[in-house]
Amino acid sequence: MRDLAKAVNLQGGSLYAHIDSKEELLFELVNRAADEFLASAEAVPVDLPARERLARLVRGHLEVVLRELGSATVFFHEWKFLSSDLQAKVKGLRDAYEAHWRRAIEDGAKRGEFQVEDVRVATLFVLSALNWTYQWYHPGGKLNLEALSKQYSNLIWKALEAR
Repeated sequence: MRDLAKAVNLQGGSLYAHIDSKEELLFELVNRAADEFLASAEAVPVDLPARERLARLVRGHLEVVLRELGSATVFFHEWKFLSSDLQAKVKGLRDAYEAHWRRAIEDGAKRGEFQVEDVRVATLFVLSALNWTYQWYHPGGKLNLEALSKQYSNLIWKALEAR
């Protein structure tokens, strides 16, 4: 907390005039990322073909990761240190977000576009691959958002395609 206060040019104790606890600060960071992810998924029309929906979900997810790299990193790792009540709130947002992905994959499977044994496992597979991007992506590197989204979408489609 002293390091954080120093970074925003405050005395260590002064930071507590703006927040009640370390947990409140952690929740705000985690919740911010969760809200961003959910908003990106909610912006994707549900009446699009499954491949197009997935492409837009992929782009939205990666856009949040790249734009909110710090918050996304905290979201992926630190939410488990929240109290059980706050964890439940985060899990609710996470579950609502995953439902968008699950419905897109399920719709694609029903239409014969995708062949998956278990929609939940397929959803977790896709999200796990996307979530790990924060570990290796470097802004200003070789891949921009569009190129990265296209490559991920192509890989996901190949993994899910009906044979």
